[in-house]
Amino acid sequence: MKGKLTIIIALVALFFSGCEDFLDRPSLTTMNDQNYWTSENNLRLFANGFYANYFVGYNSAWGVDYAPLRGYYFSDDFTQTGKQISFETQAPASRESTSETPSMLSTYCGPSWNFAYVRKSNLFLERIDAMKDVYLTEEAYKHWSAVARFFRGYEYSRLVSVFGDVPYYDRVVMDTELDLLYKDRDDRTMVMDAVYDDFAYVMANMRTSDLNPQYLNRYIAAGFISRFMLFEGTWQKYHLNNAEKARKYLQMAADAANYVMASGKYSFASDFRSLFGSQDLAGNKEVIMYRHYDAALQVTHHIASYSNTTEGQPQSANLALLKSFICADGEVYQSSTLANATSLDLANMILTRDPRFEATFWDTPRKQASTLVYSDKFIDRVGPSFYGGTYPPEYGSNTNTNDAPVMRLGEVVLNWIEAKAELATLGGPAVTQADIDASINAIRSRPLDKAAKDKGIQQTAAMTLADLPDDPDRDADVPALIWEIRRERRMEFVFEHSRLLDIKRWKKINYLDVTTNPDLHLGLWMNFPVDMPEWLDESKIGKLKVQRADGTVITYNGTNGNEMVGYYLPENISARDEFTDRVYLAPVGIAQITQYAEKGYTLTQTPGW
Repeated sequence: MKGKLTIIIALVALFFSGCEDFLDRPSLTTMNDQNYWTSENNLRLFANGFYANYFVGYNSAWGVDYAPLRGYYFSDDFTQTGKQISFETQAPASRESTSETPSMLSTYCGPSWNFAYVRKSNLFLERIDAMKDVYLTEEAYKHWSAVARFFRGYEYSRLVSVFGDVPYYDRVVMDTELDLLYKDRDDRTMVMDAVYDDFAYVMANMRTSDLNPQYLNRYIAAGFISRFMLFEGTWQKYHLNNAEKARKYLQMAADAANYVMASGKYSFASDFRSLFGSQDLAGNKEVIMYRHYDAALQVTHHIASYSNTTEGQPQSANLALLKSFICADGEVYQSSTLANATSLDLANMILTRDPRFEATFWDTPRKQASTLVYSDKFIDRVGPSFYGGTYPPEYGSNTNTNDAPVMRLGEVVLNWIEAKAELATLGGPAVTQADIDASINAIRSRPLDKAAKDKGIQQTAAMTLADLPDDPDRDADVPALIWEIRRERRMEFVFEHSRLLDIKRWKKINYLDVTTNPDLHLGLWMNFPVDMPEWLDESKIGKLKVQRADGTVITYNGTNGNEMVGYYLPENISARDEFTDRVYLAPVGIAQITQYAEKGYTLTQTPGW
């Protein structure tokens, strides 16, 4: 036995000494940077690593960043009890992040000072370049380069929307390249010109399909390009007065949106509610991209549970938002001919407004909402029926499985018509009735589901250019057509990604100031003795308040229940801190400025901070 063991040891020693060079070679069974970049499948797998950051849907588990309802709650649409959420009042101690986990500055609607995904997309591009002519055909090379450039453009679009000027990198920067690592911020227009070039490459080279309809393709990319180019085009117009750049970016927004619309692949065949509460969006013709959830794969979320009429909604719809909904006859409520159109209580508004109102809000006041107006937009019609009992997993906790629309035709056509309307103010062709029919009127022709029909909900009348609503609340500096396009966006995207970004790019951040927009602090008209008599008890003495039409505030004192009729005032409501135009852009952290200085470089602070 001893002899045999000695022979085995000797053979092992001979093997290791004789194969030293062999053992120093990279493993053939373990993926690393040397052997990974050899196939399209591996590129596809690497690209999937971007999806959770950019195609967030309803996020996952208890995640809220970039998730509707739970992430997008800061704008002039929503109000809470107590003091309203404020913008920053000073630059933060630190703002740097290198995490690849989705993170969002809710009061700026975008990412922190984080360039991890810029580096990741540049690394992706460099590895793709190295694969050219060896592992990739010319067509595959162009497609995957377009994928990487799309993600880089996406990230810079978000960073610019939050910070304005940012350092631009078009390649991976090494740790030793201090002049690049610590370079100051580049002008936003230079950065967005580079983004424009990336997006132009995407539109020319990305595949129209890649194995699975939900893998990134040119139609999906075009939808996002229309979003980002619309943002920058209108920013250039309203903030920088740069008509040349505004035209450039707005034209790309219109062209990208038109690419989707002209394909004939998508249509408004679904009712509005089904876009958000369906367990499977695979067959929905309006949805260009969606995120699928599956309990068996432990991929779930919690957004439906916060729409189930039991969970609280700390931020909920205010009177400013609710008044903005068009009436079913296509008129503003002040001039509508519909019966009770001027009655601003929930029951009458459900019956007289555009169908999206009923599809977005529960039809009776709910104490779970700060303004008593509860949104059930992100759940199907069945979910709320379990109120008072036990919710199945798909409607409770963080085990929800309804799919999330990530990019849909409704946004694309509204991006398109707004870009065209803005271009018309800059010397472009006038918007035609055919344009309105292909966009706003197409949206208004969505089918209604049975629940809406049973309530007597009607489709909204078509918009006609020759007879636009005469809204007495329209801003004097906004043409009637653009005002109505903006209204359509507001109705379409309640609790989604759009509103704060919209008012930022339109240079309308003043909408968040209650001194000029007093409807921010009000809910709908309430008749508490009829609508919620259970609230007329001792616990509400000194807390429950309504505001009459003449502005008089009535406080419940325990004996004046019959007087509690008026616009609801959320409890203890007070204004957010005063703010100035500097809040259009976020400050960088003091620590980051200090880090630059310690290396002998300068990082410029955001103007006004």
